[in-house]
Amino acid sequence: MIEVRELTKDYGDKRAVSRLSFTARPGVVTGLVGPNGSGKSTTMRIILGLDAPTAGTALVGGQCYAAIDRPLHTVGALLDAGAMNDASSATDHLRSLARGNGIGPCRVAEVLDQVGLSAVAGERIGGFSLGMRQRLGIASALLGDPGVLLFDEPVDGLDPRGIRWMRNLLRSLASQGRTVLVSSRHIGEMMLTADQLLIIERGELITETSTSELTERLRGDVFVRSPRGTGLARVLTGMGATVVAEPGGGLSVTGMEAWRIASAAAAHYMPLQELTPRTVSPEDSYLELTNGSVEYAGSPRPEPSTAHSRCDRLREQRPQPAVEFGCSRS
Repeated sequence: MIEVRELTKDYGDKRAVSRLSFTARPGVVTGLVGPNGSGKSTTMRIILGLDAPTAGTALVGGQCYAAIDRPLHTVGALLDAGAMNDASSATDHLRSLARGNGIGPCRVAEVLDQVGLSAVAGERIGGFSLGMRQRLGIASALLGDPGVLLFDEPVDGLDPRGIRWMRNLLRSLASQGRTVLVSSRHIGEMMLTADQLLIIERGELITETSTSELTERLRGDVFVRSPRGTGLARVLTGMGATVVAEPGGGLSVTGMEAWRIASAAAAHYMPLQELTPRTVSPEDSYLELTNGSVEYAGSPRPEPSTAHSRCDRLREQRPQPAVEFGCSRS
């Protein structure tokens, strides 16, 4: 388990992380989602003891990273797939990590096979594509068979087949009871991968939700046009739907699926001229939620659609700060 409480990190007068609190639990893929510069990588570096927090705590299994004995057996991480010796082979790279952590050569062969690099195990890393480096970085993270895993933007550089492989791997690792924390700036991919989503903006938590809950919240309305719109609105309202007349004509219906609207109209002999389900894309909702974190914007964005007002409700559900607890650093 990873527990982050009231985490704050300042670099001079710039605040990268601001009173961030969350818990990543075993058996769950937790997605840390935000735009570039939102504090995702900084948060992971603090969890791994690579940066010291200005305030707050980040614990792995109830301990600060610095206090963990033989950390590679407890925590595995992929932060920068480019930080490898190009002159080494994949096997040599993993063996050097294994020797310092009491891990035998058989485990090196196992993880290379697990990430699909057995066929190129003896080749120099300098000839690897970015996607191959990502796979080798994941092999490094898995080397000690840890119960906690952190991956920073793991699908970067992967082709569609590689992305699907990564998605399946992350879910498989979580199904084994491991804690899996993944950062990404791609909300659509995270909604296909993660069970729990933490959306951050400028280092602050905007919302914490399950993927299924967010999918339901982002469901749009159904646009209906009928020459008997007033009567149809009464029928649908009586069936429990929310019906709003749109300025350009037609009705916006929420709380009822399109097929039920069509059935109700047919049952009351009301013709339909248009019946269009409308949804808000994950990307549109994500941009609406994190708009304030864009440091270099182009031309002014258009006014959001009515459906985007759902994002306002997500902002109102921001969790209250958790109680801070101490952690000594060696």
